[in-house]
Amino acid sequence: MQNITGFYLYAVVLVEGRFVMDNFFSLIKSPKTINSERDVRMMAPLVLAYIGDAIFEIYVRNHIIATSNTSVNIMHKRATKYVKAKSQAIIVHALENQLEEDEWQVVKKGRNQKTATSPKNAELIDYKYATGFEALLGYLFYLGKHDRLIEILEKSVVIIEKELSIKGN
Repeated sequence: MQNITGFYLYAVVLVEGRFVMDNFFSLIKSPKTINSERDVRMMAPLVLAYIGDAIFEIYVRNHIIATSNTSVNIMHKRATKYVKAKSQAIIVHALENQLEEDEWQVVKKGRNQKTATSPKNAELIDYKYATGFEALLGYLFYLGKHDRLIEILEKSVVIIEKELSIKGN
């Protein structure tokens, strides 16, 4: 780690096929303290999905940057294949049997939320499951279960890469 004008640079490295985002989640933790697990459980599922969306996006972008040497335009096109609602619905269905009961409850709460927007390029059911998936990521983040969060993110990338290879994308 190197301190440059008050900021610490943390390495993002590939170690034995695993992306290590050293202390990344603790660095971006909100200055507002979430005091307890109860506080997290009381958060609105759409709030959890809001932060979960950002977490998934940055994880996917980091993955693509670490595994590609191409233009930003091509990287963006690749990233959209991972983060679109259909892909996230595929992920959550593939992970369903691997989730703890409380994790699946968060997915269901996120899925069942009414949203003010309607999906432009997705089926409504996929959009709902994507919201549930993003809520799960936010839930794990705010609980401080970073190892579990990373585990789910890693599995998510594998699931979508397998799906893309099957479809020839």
